[in-house]
Amino acid sequence: MPAPMRGALMMLVATAAFACMHASIRAASTGLHPFEIAFFRNFFALFFLLPVLMRTGFGVLRTQRLGLYVLRGTLNTAAMLAFFFALSITPLVQVTALSFTAPLFATLGAALILGEMVRGRRWAAILIGFAGTLVILRPGLVALDTGSMLVIGSSAMWALAILCIKKLSATETSVAITVYMALVMAPLTGLAALPFWQWPSGEQYLMLGFIALLGTIAQTCMNQALHEADASAVLPFDFAKLIWTSILGYVLFFEIPDLWTYVGGAMIFGAATYIGIRESRLKRQGKL
Repeated sequence: MPAPMRGALMMLVATAAFACMHASIRAASTGLHPFEIAFFRNFFALFFLLPVLMRTGFGVLRTQRLGLYVLRGTLNTAAMLAFFFALSITPLVQVTALSFTAPLFATLGAALILGEMVRGRRWAAILIGFAGTLVILRPGLVALDTGSMLVIGSSAMWALAILCIKKLSATETSVAITVYMALVMAPLTGLAALPFWQWPSGEQYLMLGFIALLGTIAQTCMNQALHEADASAVLPFDFAKLIWTSILGYVLFFEIPDLWTYVGGAMIFGAATYIGIRESRLKRQGKL
């Protein structure tokens, strides 16, 4: 199979796994607080990562950038807690559509914080993407809901975490970055879950393990997709998340989003995809 086709297939699997994970979080939140679900997502991830560590060796965790790892994990924790809570109270499609804003915030942060040169075309894409956010929210016409605000806040926090990853990736391995994320986030999400703690039932433990497994599959497949093929070949398939969550939201939770969610989601996704493809080309040309 040609590399672009392998990459596209991996991205489709990743989007399906992400959509199933989000639907599972929504279902599990009827019996458990979202913060507790977030803790078990990170706790079980440590066990899934253990075979990787055993293969590469624990020496990969030696680092002189522990402070940046902790900062990245803290930002990621804030993003995950807000996102998981939003999933418990907001339609799946709306959460997915608004989550596409993360690359827009990341590009904005790269310009303002890292001093990266962002020229006219990417600024135009950022403006179109945020216009898509306004199309979904329609402030002044529709009351702003808590879930949507949490997703946007989560995307902003995740974007800052992406900037930390950019700095870390200059000296650290991808295995170390992934493992340290789980090591920092597991105790932080555990502390957040303590006020709402209740011991899960056997069935809920299975659901929580399933959520962690889906998250691991999704991340692995997405990373592999970007490894197999250029971003321009695989990023457009990320839009499938909106399709999968539409189906799951309707079948499992009887959610029927309005037309504006799809219109705004398409605008945000189009802008984010253009930025991703543009940055990939600039990186190849040595201009980024």
